[in-house]
Amino acid sequence: MDIKKIFENNKAWVSLQLENDKSYFNKLSQGQSPAILYIGCSDSRVTAEEVMGLQPGEVFVHRNIANVVPNTDLNVMSVINYAVSVLKVGHVVVCGHYGCGGILAAMQNTDLGILNPWLRNIRDVYRLHRKELMGIADETRRYERLAELNVQEQCINVIKTAEVQKAIAERGLTVHGWIFDIHTGNLVDLAIDFNAITRNIVDIYRIDSAE
Repeated sequence: MDIKKIFENNKAWVSLQLENDKSYFNKLSQGQSPAILYIGCSDSRVTAEEVMGLQPGEVFVHRNIANVVPNTDLNVMSVINYAVSVLKVGHVVVCGHYGCGGILAAMQNTDLGILNPWLRNIRDVYRLHRKELMGIADETRRYERLAELNVQEQCINVIKTAEVQKAIAERGLTVHGWIFDIHTGNLVDLAIDFNAITRNIVDIYRIDSAE
Protein backbone atom coordinates (compact mmCIF):
# COMPACT_ATOMS: atom_id res chain seq x y z
CA MET A 1 0.00 0.00 0.00
CA ASP A 2 1.20 3.48 -0.87
CA ILE A 3 0.90 5.50 2.37
CA LYS A 4 0.75 8.74 0.37
CA LYS A 5 -2.51 7.50 -1.11
CA ILE A 6 -4.08 7.68 2.34
CA PHE A 7 -3.52 11.44 2.51
CA GLU A 8 -5.00 11.83 -0.95
CA ASN A 9 -8.01 9.82 0.21
CA ASN A 10 -8.27 12.05 3.27
CA LYS A 11 -8.35 15.22 1.18
CA ALA A 12 -11.08 13.73 -1.00
CA TRP A 13 -13.05 12.76 2.11
CA VAL A 14 -12.70 16.26 3.59
CA SER A 15 -13.93 17.79 0.34
CA LEU A 16 -16.91 15.46 0.24
CA GLN A 17 -17.92 16.29 3.83
CA LEU A 18 -17.66 20.03 3.21
CA GLU A 19 -19.61 19.70 -0.01
CA ASN A 20 -22.47 18.11 1.91
CA ASP A 21 -22.18 20.34 4.99
CA LYS A 22 -19.87 23.38 5.13
CA SER A 23 -19.97 23.37 8.95
CA TYR A 24 -19.28 19.62 9.27
CA PHE A 25 -15.89 19.90 10.96
CA ASN A 26 -16.93 22.85 13.07
CA LYS A 27 -19.73 20.72 14.48
CA LEU A 28 -17.40 17.74 14.88
CA SER A 29 -14.91 19.81 16.89
CA GLN A 30 -17.54 20.86 19.44
CA GLY A 31 -17.35 17.53 21.28
CA GLN A 32 -18.98 14.12 21.30
CA SER A 33 -22.18 12.70 22.73
CA PRO A 34 -22.33 9.10 21.49
CA ALA A 35 -25.29 6.96 22.47
CA ILE A 36 -23.42 3.67 22.04
CA LEU A 37 -20.23 2.09 23.33
CA TYR A 38 -19.16 -0.52 20.78
CA ILE A 39 -16.68 -3.20 21.85
CA GLY A 40 -15.59 -5.15 18.79
CA CYS A 41 -12.79 -7.12 17.19
CA SER A 42 -9.66 -5.54 15.72
CA ASP A 43 -10.19 -7.50 12.48
CA SER A 44 -9.57 -5.10 9.58
CA ARG A 45 -12.71 -6.31 7.80
CA VAL A 46 -15.09 -5.26 10.58
CA THR A 47 -15.36 -1.49 11.07
CA ALA A 48 -17.83 -0.27 13.68
CA GLU A 49 -19.31 2.89 12.17
CA GLU A 50 -19.51 1.51 8.65
CA VAL A 51 -21.20 -1.74 9.71
CA MET A 52 -23.81 0.17 11.74
CA GLY A 53 -24.28 2.97 9.22
CA LEU A 54 -23.34 5.63 11.79
CA GLN A 55 -21.30 8.81 11.55
CA PRO A 56 -18.30 10.09 13.56
CA GLY A 57 -19.50 11.22 16.98
CA GLU A 58 -22.34 8.71 17.21
CA VAL A 59 -20.46 5.71 18.61
CA PHE A 60 -17.59 5.34 21.09
CA VAL A 61 -15.40 2.45 19.94
CA HIS A 62 -13.04 -0.01 21.58
CA ARG A 63 -11.53 -2.87 19.58
CA ASN A 64 -9.18 -5.71 20.48
CA ILE A 65 -8.49 -9.27 19.36
CA ALA A 66 -11.75 -11.23 19.54
CA ASN A 67 -13.71 -8.49 21.40
CA VAL A 68 -12.63 -9.67 24.84
CA VAL A 69 -13.49 -7.84 28.09
CA PRO A 70 -11.08 -9.10 30.78
CA ASN A 71 -11.28 -7.34 34.13
CA THR A 72 -7.45 -7.25 34.22
CA ASP A 73 -7.22 -5.15 31.04
CA LEU A 74 -7.02 -1.51 32.12
CA ASN A 75 -7.58 -0.39 28.55
CA VAL A 76 -11.05 -1.87 28.10
CA MET A 77 -11.98 -1.17 31.74
CA SER A 78 -11.04 2.51 31.29
CA VAL A 79 -13.02 2.73 28.06
CA ILE A 80 -16.11 1.27 29.77
CA ASN A 81 -15.72 3.62 32.73
CA TYR A 82 -15.37 6.72 30.55
CA ALA A 83 -18.17 5.78 28.16
CA VAL A 84 -20.64 4.90 30.92
CA SER A 85 -19.72 7.37 33.68
CA VAL A 86 -18.65 10.42 31.65
CA LEU A 87 -20.23 10.14 28.20
CA LYS A 88 -23.36 8.55 29.67
CA VAL A 89 -23.95 6.17 26.77
CA GLY A 90 -27.31 4.44 26.81
CA HIS A 91 -26.15 1.19 25.19
CA VAL A 92 -23.10 -1.04 25.40
CA VAL A 93 -22.66 -3.41 22.46
CA VAL A 94 -20.23 -6.33 22.35
CA CYS A 95 -19.98 -7.39 18.72
CA GLY A 96 -18.16 -10.49 17.56
CA HIS A 97 -18.00 -11.85 14.04
CA TYR A 98 -17.91 -15.11 12.16
CA GLY A 99 -14.52 -15.90 10.65
CA CYS A 100 -12.68 -14.46 13.66
CA GLY A 101 -9.00 -15.42 13.70
CA GLY A 102 -8.77 -15.01 17.48
CA ILE A 103 -11.61 -17.48 18.04
CA LEU A 104 -10.02 -19.97 15.65
CA ALA A 105 -6.62 -19.62 17.35
CA ALA A 106 -8.22 -20.28 20.75
CA MET A 107 -9.68 -23.54 19.42
CA GLN A 108 -6.20 -24.81 18.50
CA ASN A 109 -3.25 -25.84 20.64
CA THR A 110 -0.55 -23.82 18.93
CA ASP A 111 1.91 -21.86 21.09
CA LEU A 112 1.41 -18.24 20.03
CA GLY A 113 3.73 -16.60 22.54
CA ILE A 114 2.46 -13.30 23.94
CA LEU A 115 -1.02 -14.08 22.58
CA ASN A 116 -1.36 -17.13 24.85
CA PRO A 117 -2.66 -15.27 27.96
CA TRP A 118 -5.05 -13.21 25.84
CA LEU A 119 -6.47 -16.27 24.08
CA ARG A 120 -6.89 -17.96 27.45
CA ASN A 121 -9.90 -15.69 27.99
CA ILE A 122 -11.56 -17.32 24.98
CA ARG A 123 -10.44 -20.79 25.99
CA ASP A 124 -12.17 -20.19 29.33
CA VAL A 125 -15.37 -19.59 27.35
CA TYR A 126 -14.74 -22.88 25.53
CA ARG A 127 -14.28 -24.64 28.89
CA LEU A 128 -17.51 -23.18 30.31
CA HIS A 129 -19.49 -24.33 27.28
CA ARG A 130 -17.48 -27.40 26.35
CA LYS A 131 -20.43 -29.81 26.50
CA GLU A 132 -22.51 -27.76 24.07
CA LEU A 133 -19.60 -27.08 21.72
CA MET A 134 -18.39 -30.69 21.60
CA GLY A 135 -21.94 -31.72 20.75
CA ILE A 136 -21.73 -29.75 17.48
CA ALA A 137 -20.44 -32.14 14.82
CA ASP A 138 -19.93 -29.55 12.10
CA GLU A 139 -16.57 -27.84 12.77
CA THR A 140 -17.54 -24.59 11.07
CA ARG A 141 -20.74 -24.31 13.09
CA ARG A 142 -18.80 -25.11 16.30
CA TYR A 143 -16.42 -22.28 15.40
CA GLU A 144 -19.33 -19.90 14.84
CA ARG A 145 -21.03 -20.97 18.06
CA LEU A 146 -17.88 -20.26 20.06
CA ALA A 147 -17.85 -16.74 18.56
CA GLU A 148 -21.45 -16.31 19.75
CA LEU A 149 -20.75 -17.70 23.23
CA ASN A 150 -17.67 -15.50 23.51
CA VAL A 151 -19.88 -12.47 22.88
CA GLN A 152 -22.26 -13.69 25.57
CA GLU A 153 -19.51 -14.15 28.17
CA GLN A 154 -17.91 -10.79 27.37
CA CYS A 155 -21.29 -9.11 27.80
CA ILE A 156 -21.50 -10.74 31.22
CA ASN A 157 -18.04 -9.35 32.00
CA VAL A 158 -19.36 -5.90 31.07
CA ILE A 159 -22.33 -6.36 33.39
CA LYS A 160 -20.01 -7.35 36.25
CA THR A 161 -18.43 -3.87 36.33
CA ALA A 162 -19.59 -1.45 39.03
CA GLU A 163 -20.26 1.53 36.75
CA VAL A 164 -22.40 -0.57 34.40
CA GLN A 165 -24.41 -2.00 37.29
CA LYS A 166 -25.02 1.52 38.58
CA ALA A 167 -26.04 2.83 35.15
CA ILE A 168 -28.43 -0.09 34.61
CA ALA A 169 -30.12 0.61 37.94
CA GLU A 170 -30.20 4.41 37.69
CA ARG A 171 -30.87 5.15 34.02
CA GLY A 172 -31.68 1.90 32.26
CA LEU A 173 -28.39 1.30 30.42
CA THR A 174 -28.78 -1.68 28.09
CA VAL A 175 -26.14 -4.26 27.17
CA HIS A 176 -26.38 -6.02 23.79
CA GLY A 177 -24.61 -9.00 22.25
CA TRP A 178 -24.28 -8.98 18.46
CA ILE A 179 -22.57 -10.97 15.73
CA PHE A 180 -21.46 -9.59 12.38
CA ASP A 181 -21.98 -12.24 9.71
CA ILE A 182 -19.00 -11.57 7.50
CA HIS A 183 -20.45 -13.80 4.76
CA THR A 184 -23.59 -11.70 4.30
CA GLY A 185 -22.77 -8.33 5.87
CA ASN A 186 -25.68 -8.64 8.30
CA LEU A 187 -25.62 -7.71 11.96
CA VAL A 188 -27.33 -10.36 14.10
CA ASP A 189 -28.77 -9.58 17.52
CA LEU A 190 -28.13 -12.68 19.63
CA ALA A 191 -31.08 -11.66 21.85
CA ILE A 192 -29.29 -12.87 24.97
CA ASP A 193 -31.46 -13.12 28.09
CA PHE A 194 -28.97 -11.71 30.58
CA ASN A 195 -31.45 -11.82 33.45
CA ALA A 196 -31.81 -15.58 33.05
CA ILE A 197 -28.07 -16.14 32.62
CA THR A 198 -26.98 -14.03 35.59
CA ARG A 199 -29.83 -14.94 37.95
CA ASN A 200 -27.77 -17.43 39.94
CA ILE A 201 -24.62 -15.31 40.10
CA VAL A 202 -25.95 -11.78 40.46
CA ASP A 203 -25.32 -11.66 44.23
CA ILE A 204 -21.71 -12.70 43.71
CA TYR A 205 -20.87 -9.84 41.36
CA ARG A 206 -23.25 -7.18 42.66
CA ILE A 207 -21.44 -4.07 43.88
CA ASP A 208 -23.57 -1.82 46.11
CA SER A 209 -23.09 1.91 45.78
CA ALA A 210 -21.13 3.59 48.56
CA GLU A 211 -23.41 6.64 48.30
